[in-house]
Amino acid sequence: MSTIEAYAAHKPGGSFEPFEYDAGSLGPDDIEIKVESCGICHSDLSMVDNEWQMTEYPFVGGHEVIGRVAAVGDHVPSLNEGDLVGLGWTSRSCMHCDRCIAGDHNLCVSAQGTITHQHGGFADKVRCHWGWATKIPDGVDAASAGPLLCGGLTVFNPLVQFELSPTARVGVVGIGGLGHMAIQFCNAWGCEVTAISRSRSKESEARQLGAHEFLATNEEGSLEKVAGKFDLILNTTDAELPWDAYIAALAPRGALHTVGAAPSITATVFPMIMGQKSFSSSPTGSIATTRTMLDFVARHKISPMTEVFPMSDINEAFTKLREGSPRFRLVLVR
Repeated sequence: MSTIEAYAAHKPGGSFEPFEYDAGSLGPDDIEIKVESCGICHSDLSMVDNEWQMTEYPFVGGHEVIGRVAAVGDHVPSLNEGDLVGLGWTSRSCMHCDRCIAGDHNLCVSAQGTITHQHGGFADKVRCHWGWATKIPDGVDAASAGPLLCGGLTVFNPLVQFELSPTARVGVVGIGGLGHMAIQFCNAWGCEVTAISRSRSKESEARQLGAHEFLATNEEGSLEKVAGKFDLILNTTDAELPWDAYIAALAPRGALHTVGAAPSITATVFPMIMGQKSFSSSPTGSIATTRTMLDFVARHKISPMTEVFPMSDINEAFTKLREGSPRFRLVLVR
């Protein structure tokens, strides 16, 4: 018997309570991670509330894990006990389909999520396939690195997918848990970065994070003033946006890319055709992109802004998330 001590919610919207479960024998390709910290992502809140109609209870969330390898399966080739690793949204993929072979492991049709197919990292230990546990390089601040493994990867992935030029002009919509990391990434990438938010309440923080310009959409004519400017607009919010106005803000061949789960999109196609503009989206990222991101973070000394809670105060942390008041990511530590 291999007992894991965790915190679980037993019903939609329920509080997290101490919970134990038997993890069974360790698979030959799996590792067990002793959790040191775990970020709280908005996806954890969506899952605990069963917004996506896929949650199984008792539910143990947590998919922004930092910890030490505590045990390795017989077929694990490259990790050893004691290695410091991170685990994000995905815990395993088949490793042999066309997508996996091409390096797009996150697009594997049989990929399994850390909190959708198993119990996650709000616990003393968590398991995954060895390939999805990424070593944390020297130079990365382990104490704040957890949110990089989901939120950070989600906004870094488009820069890789678009092979973004370092001279590109980028607009980042939303200065929150995702957007504040996107600004840092795009600035370090070499881009001219415009932070876009409803009001100017976060302008000072956005500029400190690396935004060169700031656009407040509650000011009349703000989007019209940047018509034709951006090579990439990265939307990190889940809001219904004036999509046509954002498409108009794209330069020819520009892309409006959303990683925020907006409920719907309604846009006029003809302006996209005439400017050869595109509308796209993406999930988190592959194993290879995760490694690239962490190397990039180490080189450029990037770290999420976090508020830290003891894991025993998990319900207090979730209350803060529900109220929408973190600056900007929440991390639980054991």
